[in-house]
Amino acid sequence: MTYAPYGVDFALVATFLFFGFFVGLIFYLRREDRREGFPLENDDDGRPQSEGGFLFIADPKTFILPFGRGTVSVPNGERDQRVPASKRTSVVPGSPSDPVGNPMTAGVGPGSFAVRAKVPDLTAHGDPRIVPMRVAQDFAVASGDADPRGFAVLGTDGGQAGSVKELWVDRGESMVRYLEVELASGQIALLPITMALIDKRRKSVKVDAITAAQFIDVPKLEKPDQITFDEEERVAAYYGAGFLYATPARLEPLL
Repeated sequence: MTYAPYGVDFALVATFLFFGFFVGLIFYLRREDRREGFPLENDDDGRPQSEGGFLFIADPKTFILPFGRGTVSVPNGERDQRVPASKRTSVVPGSPSDPVGNPMTAGVGPGSFAVRAKVPDLTAHGDPRIVPMRVAQDFAVASGDADPRGFAVLGTDGGQAGSVKELWVDRGESMVRYLEVELASGQIALLPITMALIDKRRKSVKVDAITAAQFIDVPKLEKPDQITFDEEERVAAYYGAGFLYATPARLEPLL
C-alpha cells in the first residue's frame, strides 16, 4: 500500500469507496428482489412475517403495462387468499404437506401454481402470442418433421385418451407449444409439447405424466382459440402433479 504522509492516499480512498458501493449494491438488490411474493408467511399459522423495515423491502414502484393493460404497483401487500387443499405431515416448521382430496387438482407439491393474470401473452405487435394453427395460418409443419395431427394420444397406462386435433404455436418464438387433444368425450384438452413423446412410425403420442382417464380433468380454456397466463400455469401444474400423483405407486419412495 502506498503511503503519503502529507497528502491523500488515493488507493485507500478507492478501497473504501468500492467497499461502500458494494455494500450499497447488496442492500439495493436485496430490496429489489423482494418486490413480489412478500411478506413471507409462518409455516405454523400462516401469519405474515415481519417485512424487515426499509432496509429490506423496496418502496412501491408502479410499472406501466404494454398495450393499455393498465399499471401494477409492487410491493403492494397483497396476499394469496387461496386455502391450500393440503395438511401438514408434522408440526415441525418446514415439514411437507400432503394433498387433501384429488391430488391432481389440489395445487400443492409438483402441482402447485401461482395465480397469474387472466389475459393472454402478446406479441410485439399486440396479437395473442400462443394460438392454434387454424388461427396462425401462416405457420406450417416443416417438411420432414412429424405432423402429429390425427395421432393417437396415449397415457402413461397405455390407454388411449383421444387424438391430436391441432397444434398450438408460439408466434413470437416460431415453435409448437401445445397439442390440442380431442378426447373420446368430445372435450378438448391441451397437452404441453414438452410432455409429449411423438412416435412418427406408430403414429402415436405418449404422455408419461398422466393416465388416459386423467385427461378429462385437464384445466379447460375459457376461449377455444386463446390461452391466458393463468390457464398456462394451471395446465402445466396439472401435468406436473401427475409425475407424483398420477398413480399410487409414484407416491412411494424409490429407496
